[in-house]
Amino acid sequence: MRHSNSGRKLSRTPSHRKALLHNLAKALLLHGRIRTTEMKAKELRGVVEPLITLAKRNDLHARRQAYRVLCNHALVQHLFDEIGPKFAGVPGGYTRIMKLAMPRKGDNAPMAIIELTRLEAAAAAPEAVAAEA
Repeated sequence: MRHSNSGRKLSRTPSHRKALLHNLAKALLLHGRIRTTEMKAKELRGVVEPLITLAKRNDLHARRQAYRVLCNHALVQHLFDEIGPKFAGVPGGYTRIMKLAMPRKGDNAPMAIIELTRLEAAAAAPEAVAAEA
């Protein structure tokens, strides 16, 4: 029986799956948008969104909890100082998954782009102000 066993296995051992999701979370927070398979993107959402919620809290314990996942002081500082304030006042939905039309060439896996929702709006705002001036 499969009671209380949630989450996708992604054809990996638990330690490999944990390392994969942590590395994908690092890449997403660093770049703001990554291209991966749909299943990995859907699992990644469950790792990244709690990290952004921690960044909104912005206390020492939250930073230590985020460091447990990211294992990089510079990335934790970037998360708390730049990404977290952009999502202040937003109750959730920090990531967006867009399915791509073309599957991966080698194994025909469905592909998707996962991105942070507020980052492109903040990046587009200075360009719009410059265009008006």
